[in-house]
Amino acid sequence: MRKDDIMIAAGLAFLILCVQNIDCTSDKSTQEGTPWNYDYTRYHPVSEISDWMERVVTENPELVSSSVYGETFEGRNITYLKIGLGSEGVQKKAIWMDCGIHAREWIAPAFCQWFVKEILLHYKTDKKLNEMLKNMDLYVTPVLNVDGYMYSWINESTRLWRKSRSTPPEGCTCHGVDLNRNFNANWGTVGVSRDCCHNTYCGSGPVSEKEAQAVTQFVGSRVDQILCFLTIHSAGQLLLLPYGHPHISAPNYDELMAVGQAAAKAMKAVHGMDYRVGTSPDILYPNSGSSRDWARLMGIPFSYTFELRDKGEFGHLLPEEQIQPACEEAFEGALFIITYVHDKAFHNRTEIGAASVARAFWATVLASCLATMYLL
Repeated sequence: MRKDDIMIAAGLAFLILCVQNIDCTSDKSTQEGTPWNYDYTRYHPVSEISDWMERVVTENPELVSSSVYGETFEGRNITYLKIGLGSEGVQKKAIWMDCGIHAREWIAPAFCQWFVKEILLHYKTDKKLNEMLKNMDLYVTPVLNVDGYMYSWINESTRLWRKSRSTPPEGCTCHGVDLNRNFNANWGTVGVSRDCCHNTYCGSGPVSEKEAQAVTQFVGSRVDQILCFLTIHSAGQLLLLPYGHPHISAPNYDELMAVGQAAAKAMKAVHGMDYRVGTSPDILYPNSGSSRDWARLMGIPFSYTFELRDKGEFGHLLPEEQIQPACEEAFEGALFIITYVHDKAFHNRTEIGAASVARAFWATVLASCLATMYLL
């Protein structure tokens, strides 16, 4: 067995021992010490997510702020949480993460909430995380497609709604646009429909939708600051990199693949779930107009789409009992990418491989267990 494999195996054994002896992972994320006694293992409607965001800011003013950066078609606010520590003399960079661009993918907003919770739980005890928050701000949008997400909560007949809720064009009776086909990235060329009743209707033109405009304007004005763009979806257990067009490759394709594959290994180490890595044409289907592709075209060097659980049994109706394991593994993948991007920018470090995955795994396990021991 290789040394790197031994490190990972040892890490897994340590995790099992940790769980058995101090209950690192409870069946509910509402144990004492977890922020605000909020149930992170349930899906929540917009009203509850909005209340949660307000409480996050109120109870963590030294770390978290919020801001409205856009408005939906129906006039609702699009709000991000900004997470970062003050640091004098540092030219801070940023990470972007959005969830819920497709209304029916409820696990995505659940993950954004989980992600924020984990950051808040561990930033004081995890030296690496603390360092990263001094050097970078995290911009997290828990629900981007607010109108569509609210519509998907009405009843069973609307549960699988995907698009926004904008009014149909003249001559059509179907509402909404697929927001992830509406960005100005090879817009309307492949993997879209011009039929307004289709789930992949790309809109009347690039960035025709207010939600896409909000992201474009905010992120576009900070391209030099943002190092990484992460957009969270479901399902399929995939990690997609640019581009969706089959005849276009990202200039840093090899690095994107290597980092993505290492992140997938980190995710598998949590619950044994496989995540495939590649461009959309290679492992899913061609598409155009995605926010991921737009971000890379704008010059943001690292841009990924996370497609969370599962591989088809439940699809977009992922049971609530899978929220915690899905979020735990996705958190490790996202954290691996964020850590790599940070270290490349601030330490000129570009190490990728099993050894770095093992070290990231060990660090995460130790931080989690120590934090839990502190809370007990």
